This record gives sequence, C-alpha cells and structure tokens, in this order.
Amino acid sequence: MIKLPLCLLPIVLLTGCISVSAPDKPIEINLNVNVKQEVVVRLQKDAEDFITNNPELFPK
Repeated sequence: MIKLPLCLLPIVLLTGCISVSAPDKPIEINLNVNVKQEVVVRLQKDAEDFITNNPELFPK
C-alpha cells in the first residue's frame, strides 16, 4: 500500500511546474505543394500545345 502514494508523489510535486497555454503566434500551414503541382501541370499542358502547334520543330 505504501507504493501507491510513493508513485503519485512525483506527479503531485510537478503539477506546479507544468503549464499548458495557447501559442503567442497563430499556427502557420504551408500549402505551397498544391501551387507547385498546378504550375507543373500548366507548364506540361503549354508544352504539349506548343509541340502540337509546331510539329516542324519537333520531328518524330
């Protein structure tokens, strides 16, 4: 029975040291991945259109 209070003693002593608070700055989520994917798709589509419209520049 003496073991239970001894196990709880460190938790009781540390409760004054631990504090949970909201951050000062807002959380920032970077979404550049989607923007880069759109740019690659647009460039690929532009390149396909350019090759289709100028077959003399890109012989098969």
